[in-house]
Amino acid sequence: MTSTQSPLHSLALQAATEEDLPFLLALRKATMQEHLARAGAPMADADHLARIQYHFDDAHIVWVDGRPAGLFKHYRDASGWRIVQIQIAPDFQGRGLGRRLLQTVLEQADKEGAPVTLSVLKDNPARRLYASLGFTLVKETDLEFEMRYEPGAVQPAD
Repeated sequence: MTSTQSPLHSLALQAATEEDLPFLLALRKATMQEHLARAGAPMADADHLARIQYHFDDAHIVWVDGRPAGLFKHYRDASGWRIVQIQIAPDFQGRGLGRRLLQTVLEQADKEGAPVTLSVLKDNPARRLYASLGFTLVKETDLEFEMRYEPGAVQPAD
């Protein structure tokens, strides 16, 4: 097996720290700038940093093969699980990392009987991934769709 065929064996999460901010800013620009531009959303560094800082204590750097590959930010509160951000660096996209990260939360949510919610920019192709995992549309704003996964939802096959 080559590392491009099976990078998932080395998937690891590490709590983000202030030292990760330059990586997280570059990652956000690389993964979100195009979607934010299409949506007409703010794209200044200050806007990106504000979004990075939101729920920063819940942020984890995604590591693959010893390299930082993305960000996964999620938390649990009284109403259920919330996916805040998933960003996978372009060099690591298309390997199923986002799906694998989400499935770990969905499995936990199923065990707890808790729903999972997230929002996604309307033009973001990640919406297809979320739908394929059983998330359904519950609300719409000018920029985003709010989606919800109900515990025990039937997930389509990969």
